[in-house]
Amino acid sequence: MRAVIQRVSDCSVTVENELISRINTGLLVYLGVEKGDKDKDTLYMTNKIAGLRIFNDEQGKMNLSISDSGGSILVVSQFTLCADTRKGNRPSYNNAADPYYAEKLYTDFISHLRNRGFTVKTGKFQSFMHVTYSNTGPVTILVDSRKTF
Repeated sequence: MRAVIQRVSDCSVTVENELISRINTGLLVYLGVEKGDKDKDTLYMTNKIAGLRIFNDEQGKMNLSISDSGGSILVVSQFTLCADTRKGNRPSYNNAADPYYAEKLYTDFISHLRNRGFTVKTGKFQSFMHVTYSNTGPVTILVDSRKTF
């Protein structure tokens, strides 16, 4: 399971010209589910994202987590994170999980975050989305549950 995490001051998702989600200060999480991912990957990602210290403290150091800062999380499914670009110029998505299975782990991940008390908004699984955000810092973190980065 792979994620791109961005610290944002605002973020929204639009599908077919309809605003479906919006958050203010918090995290935008793009989540890609790969073949072979399991519940342990979902739990790893939940714990890692909840604990990432990427928000500024009183001294301006990135020392606070989303748990400490009280922000919201917007999760967007993005199978393209599973792309393999090592051969040729067209990315291969063979490593992306089957959509049915990917949606299950995606919704499990969201449930785990909500169960920890976070306000979580989402994109729309398997839809063409317009994601608009302001990345503050900028801060962008890559996380891979298999630690292959």
